[in-house]
Amino acid sequence: MIEPATQGCSGSASMMGERAPGRRKSPASSHLPPSAGRLHWRYPVFSSIAAVSASVALDPHPATPAPPDEALRVDYALSRRGLELCYRFHGDPAALRLPEPRVGGPADGLWRQTCCEAFVAAVDAPGYREFNFSPSGQWAVYRFADYRRRDGADSPVALPPLVFHRRADGFELRAVIPSALLPTGPLHVGLSAVLEDADGGIRYRALADGGGPPDFHLRRTFILTLDHP
Repeated sequence: MIEPATQGCSGSASMMGERAPGRRKSPASSHLPPSAGRLHWRYPVFSSIAAVSASVALDPHPATPAPPDEALRVDYALSRRGLELCYRFHGDPAALRLPEPRVGGPADGLWRQTCCEAFVAAVDAPGYREFNFSPSGQWAVYRFADYRRRDGADSPVALPPLVFHRRADGFELRAVIPSALLPTGPLHVGLSAVLEDADGGIRYRALADGGGPPDFHLRRTFILTLDHP
């Protein structure tokens, strides 16, 4: 369910290094209040989502049920800078296996461990991009011409550094997809996450499961429609 977000992710600097405007106070609705827990590791802060447009829940895939006290929400905002995302996991952090921190940069295979994902497409085109954001600080961007068909014109791209906080009751991961990597016009967006349990088991959460085995490349899972400001 899509809800207006009353509290964005924690942080002190604004997007892409600009000075953050004064933050307005609002009723706290986050599962992960800024005071909870301690900082586990942190990459250079580039943003705080001070006024996100909405918040959505990522539900467990039917094939991989989740503990009843676990939740994962994503705050998002589409601005001239790009698509700002904040993944907020609430649950027992000891029950998850998180990748160790590494030097931020591109890496393949991030989806084999705990990883947050976004799929972005133009409403009227078959192509799309997949974005993987790892708690390690690494990321990946893949360009597809159609369903799971890699675009031969794909070329390396760069993302702003990720920001990851480990909390006493979960974690928070913030990422920005720069506007240069987004299609023009209205967007269809899919959001998902891979969660690796402490015993090595893999679970999935997403806005929509698409039916059948977990497959978040399916266009019918891109259920969030956004338009550029």
